Amino acid sequence: MSVIGCGDAGQTAADNSINELEETVGAVSEDSAVDASPSESLQTLSGPQANAVRSAKQYLDMAGFSRDGLIQQLSSPAGDGYAESDATIAVDSLDVDWNENAVRSAKQYLSMTGFSCNGLIQQLSSSAGDKYTVEQATYGAQQAGAC
Repeated sequence: MSVIGCGDAGQTAADNSINELEETVGAVSEDSAVDASPSESLQTLSGPQANAVRSAKQYLDMAGFSRDGLIQQLSSPAGDGYAESDATIAVDSLDVDWNENAVRSAKQYLSMTGFSCNGLIQQLSSSAGDKYTVEQATYGAQQAGAC
């Protein structure tokens, strides 16, 4: 998007950008474990933070993520490369059911290979794995049928 000078044209471009972002945010499927309704706080986010929100919602629409795993994906140089502070603010601005994301992740793992209950909980909660809390990982493993 190109930058338009100050004045009415600049305001119109900003309004259009906010409207486009809200439409994109509202387009996330109902299957995802994130509330897709546009947040009133979107207008208080910086440009990079609003973009990180958009990226986060797209990731959550595709797969299960833990809070820490999503922040890492957004802020990693191998991922999206957002500043960690922007990624954190973006993720924390979302209404996400992390337990349901843990269930999604657990089901994804079980669809690829077998896991014991404890093995799946360790995978989901490991700092080298999905980075869910132990409570979220346990919930996910139980709801996915591994326990």
